[in-house]
Amino acid sequence: MAATSKPSFHFMPSSSSRFPFKFPSKPSRILCSQNPNPPSPPRTLTLISVLRAIPDWADAIKESRVKQTRPLYKHEDWVEHRSSLRHIRHLLSSLSSRVILSLVPPVIAFTTVAVVIASYNTAVFWDLLPEFFPTLRASSLPYQLTAPALALLLVFRTEASYSRFEEGRKAWTKVISGTNDFARQVIVSVGTDSALKMALLQYILAFPIALKCHLIHGSEIGRDLKNLLEDDDLAVVLGANHRPRCIIQFISQSLQLLNLESSTRTTLESKVTCFHEGIGVCEQITSIPIPLSYTRLTSRFLVLWHLTLPIILWDDCHWIVVPATFISAASLFCIEEVGVLIEEPFPMLALDELCKLVYDNVQEALMSEKKIRDILDTKMEDRKQSSNPNGYPTSGSGQCTWPNN
Repeated sequence: MAATSKPSFHFMPSSSSRFPFKFPSKPSRILCSQNPNPPSPPRTLTLISVLRAIPDWADAIKESRVKQTRPLYKHEDWVEHRSSLRHIRHLLSSLSSRVILSLVPPVIAFTTVAVVIASYNTAVFWDLLPEFFPTLRASSLPYQLTAPALALLLVFRTEASYSRFEEGRKAWTKVISGTNDFARQVIVSVGTDSALKMALLQYILAFPIALKCHLIHGSEIGRDLKNLLEDDDLAVVLGANHRPRCIIQFISQSLQLLNLESSTRTTLESKVTCFHEGIGVCEQITSIPIPLSYTRLTSRFLVLWHLTLPIILWDDCHWIVVPATFISAASLFCIEEVGVLIEEPFPMLALDELCKLVYDNVQEALMSEKKIRDILDTKMEDRKQSSNPNGYPTSGSGQCTWPNN
């Protein structure tokens, strides 16, 4: 088999030059008919499999929506976001919301319990059952006393999840800004457009992609870095246990091979610290969830609350306990579900778009480097020609005015 040719990474500085490597394109959708695995034999339906069908369906939708690419907001998106029609738009899109679809199993379960309790109490009221069957009713005082506790528990749970989301967003903001600054320093400090300089820029751009794949389950780092790294570099990265740190090793070794002054090398090596800090913060968020006792307490409180809610409301509402239980379960479990989703912040962030943004920034910097340098050299030559023999500028030279004055 003939060896595949590797792309050349020599950069020719000109106004019409292009970036020497290409950012990976978005993956195409894979149709179900393209699945090479043979279909599994039909399973025998049992009560457990029937009861598990709806939760499995809801979990599959939720996990598939988690893997969707998030966009970065633009001006048009913000206009739509604060539109006065947003409430109608959000209501009409309720059936496609992954948060709402993931709540179908518990909401159906508690609504069914309300229907059963309402049917039982109705049968007792119409004397359809023997007299020793009591009506299921209770005082609402315990609910009035525990309602503030449930509200505070949900608020604190959601607030704790949002603080983790905010911490993850800030960590990635530092990683992206550090990557941009690192690439800018390399473009400015390394004078020659050598292959080693372009390889170093490759590694710098590959780091946020490797970190994104390291944090999000199911990411394909080989596909994302295929068009960004050479084959031998990619093989070493794929064979490493910790791929972001492997990229950092490539960066450090490349800095040692560059012919730089000691002060410049020290400045560039200090930029790697931002990458190590980003890895530490992101891994801590991913590995350490909110204390499980807190999450379990919230879940148990909500379940017990809605299992007994039809009994509490029967005297006041009768059959209205069914829609009341439905609305209460859909509302409170939705709040709890949002807290669980944003507890792991990185699938919620537009990391793919942030990596693409870094690529575009470096590409623009490389394409404009030669042009800006020529303009500045021309200005320096003009300044020398306009100066008098004593070294001072001639009258009127060097003056500028503010625009629109």
